[in-house]
Amino acid sequence: MKKLSLYILLAMGLAACDDTTNNIGVYMESDNINASTSIYEATTRSILADSVLGNSNNSYLGRMIDPETHMVIKAEFLAQFSTLENYSFPDYDLVVKDDRGEVQADSIEIRLYYNKFYGDDNNPIKVDIYELDTTNVIREDSSYYSNADLTYYINSKADGPISQKVFTAKDFILSDDELESDSYTPNIRIMLPKEYGSFIMKKYYENPDYFKNSYNFIRHVCPGFYFKIADGYGTMVKMRVGALNLYFKYRDAAKDTVYVGMSRFAATPEVLQNTYIENDNALRSWMENETSCTYLKTPAGIFTEMTLPIDQIYDGHENDSISQAQISLYRYNTQADQSVAFDIPQTLLLVPKQEIHSFFEERKVPDNKTSYVASFNSSYNTYTFSNISNLIAYCRRHRNEEAAKAGVTPEEWVLTNEDWNKVVFIPVETNEDNSNNIVSVTHDMGLGSARLVGGNNDKIQMQVIYSSFQ
Repeated sequence: MKKLSLYILLAMGLAACDDTTNNIGVYMESDNINASTSIYEATTRSILADSVLGNSNNSYLGRMIDPETHMVIKAEFLAQFSTLENYSFPDYDLVVKDDRGEVQADSIEIRLYYNKFYGDDNNPIKVDIYELDTTNVIREDSSYYSNADLTYYINSKADGPISQKVFTAKDFILSDDELESDSYTPNIRIMLPKEYGSFIMKKYYENPDYFKNSYNFIRHVCPGFYFKIADGYGTMVKMRVGALNLYFKYRDAAKDTVYVGMSRFAATPEVLQNTYIENDNALRSWMENETSCTYLKTPAGIFTEMTLPIDQIYDGHENDSISQAQISLYRYNTQADQSVAFDIPQTLLLVPKQEIHSFFEERKVPDNKTSYVASFNSSYNTYTFSNISNLIAYCRRHRNEEAAKAGVTPEEWVLTNEDWNKVVFIPVETNEDNSNNIVSVTHDMGLGSARLVGGNNDKIQMQVIYSSFQ
């Protein structure tokens, strides 16, 4: 019973450490178990995220100026559209034809539905829409980064864009009552040539197998579109889904009535959506001059790197167990005008520096061993990782094992493996299942910024709790 009570008290003490970042310390001695606390200092610096894996469920479109760096961020995207399995149009004889007796569409449009915008809803943005190429289809099984030149997949035989659109984040055509209606979802409506809709319908009657699945549809009918910024500043929209809507007329033979039909092809995560992000080339030099702190900037901007004091943590504690190791990143309040300031990144991923690409490419999720996530705490203005003890143990063990394999000492091995004790904090978005388990992690591609305590001016405190048997 005494041992059980000790373990309960120890667990309560450790749990209490999660609730505050000040004066954390536990010391207990009973039944030959000691618990002690030490505080160490870790160094941080900003590193440039030249590009990130662009597999987010969201797409972005627009052009903004970062109020802190005064540099331009441009977002364009490519989208494919899916079809339902074995999709079918009405029987050929029932479709209303044109004067020449050919199948025709009434109209065709793209709707880009967005749930958020950045900037001023009055600023106009001009977009050119290009059809992609059925003979040069972007591969679904490949990884594309945010700096990939997606214009490579535009139909080279096309004579310019298939359509153009000037949009604002607010639809000024609709009344305020319509905009505030629960049934309204903000969207950008892009009209395509009527002939393109007729082309799609003719493809179906030419070979219904082209609509058997999305794979065939993309390669034989509609490969998708590239949405390219042509002009304008000051607005960017965050989209969750797009739809290609095709309208046509058909007859009901029994009632001798003409109806308007609609075929919808959706741009969803099941088919490829990839956003191209262009940051100003001067971002690196700006970052290198801002060394009194560190930054997190999205999309594809800046991460924060930390060097863990592994040797200091184990010095004199080689036979102790690390029960808990906690770090907190403190955010400075923004210096930018609040009306134009970017969002605060809400979730951070912590991974070893060697895994900043492979983690996303291999579609990993945090395992609380070498990778962790933490949410922004607006009350304390912090991101707190309550226990990264497994990561600390991994770094030391990995170094020693690799040095032994190479037949050198750990001190010699680190001379050519300088990132062995470095980790990186990356803004991300997560998706959870019904049990709140994280099932996917993607880069945060929104406009975000956080200025953190650290850099050349300040060290980051790491609080470590040890336990040992006497």
